[in-house]
Amino acid sequence: MAQANLDRGIIFALRIMIGWTFLYAGMWQIWENYDAAGFLNHVVTFHDFFAVFAQPAVLPYTNFLMKWGHLLIGLSLASGFFVRASAPFAVLLMITYYCAHLEWPYVENHLNFIVDFHLVYAAVIVYLIAHRAGHVWGLDGFLEDMHLVERYPALRPLVG
Repeated sequence: MAQANLDRGIIFALRIMIGWTFLYAGMWQIWENYDAAGFLNHVVTFHDFFAVFAQPAVLPYTNFLMKWGHLLIGLSLASGFFVRASAPFAVLLMITYYCAHLEWPYVENHLNFIVDFHLVYAAVIVYLIAHRAGHVWGLDGFLEDMHLVERYPALRPLVG
């Protein structure tokens, strides 16, 4: 029993910490009206791919999706609401940032050789998906306990 509580505590703590990371990033980007063009135009390894997202016609969509994506992923993870739906987008975002910072074999600077925190975050998020983190003191578990999923089966893939 103690091991199960420890596991649940770790899953909850990881979900809250990763959720806060995304939530704060989204809030900061919205408050500061962050523009991704400078970052995207200085990507080295996959410059041609990332430059597409910095084009003037595409950049407003990139900025919107980046800011609000961070915020919504953060809210989802922190609250445990629709974690199964939001977490794959978080993994995709972390892999994208990893590739954007990559200057093979270093990631961002000489202190990160092949692996950096983006890959670690992605691995933690995959762990949270695998362990149904939204059900550990989160709203996904609350919705399931209310038998809402039984009444509305379309919700099942979202809260699983």
